[in-house]
Amino acid sequence: MVKNDSRRRAIADAGLAVLAREGSRGLTHRAVDLAAQVPTGTTSNYFRSRDALIEGLVERIGERLAPTQDDLERRATAAPGAALFADYIRDIVRRLTADRDVTIALFELRLEGGRRPEVAAVLGAWQRAGFDGDVAFNTAAGLPGGRREIALFHYAIDGLLLDRLTTPIDPDTSTDEVIDDLVAGLLR
Repeated sequence: MVKNDSRRRAIADAGLAVLAREGSRGLTHRAVDLAAQVPTGTTSNYFRSRDALIEGLVERIGERLAPTQDDLERRATAAPGAALFADYIRDIVRRLTADRDVTIALFELRLEGGRRPEVAAVLGAWQRAGFDGDVAFNTAAGLPGGRREIALFHYAIDGLLLDRLTTPIDPDTSTDEVIDDLVAGLLR
């Protein structure tokens, strides 16, 4: 059977919506078929097993969260410093909060990865590649901080996103203010 890439992406998008709405236990081929409004069995034609479906979802998360070419070009010509780093962090948080279903699905996969080593392997490889990309960007842009500081930002951003997408502890403080404080505190 010839695979249609746009249909594969649409099915993966439906899978992310199911995962965000129903959690890991609700992620079935049948549930994705229903969400994608495709005939029964279509999801399993594209993703033969649950593990293949999860791999497809991780791949699609990466596609949907990737920065735009314009963002990359704008940052490549900006002056190095804490302001550029804060802009970079703001953009990451903006993409993660703007695509709420994707971020919640990502958290669901991370939780499932804590219970299932095969999910942890797929997701962990994707996360480490993203982390390495962030470190490379930071180094190439001449920004302050190294691997350790970038790891600390990842930890902080994960917590910030969990807070903002669920029940914020301080809803009156803007996300940008939090990011500015994180940058100032971690890049002394």
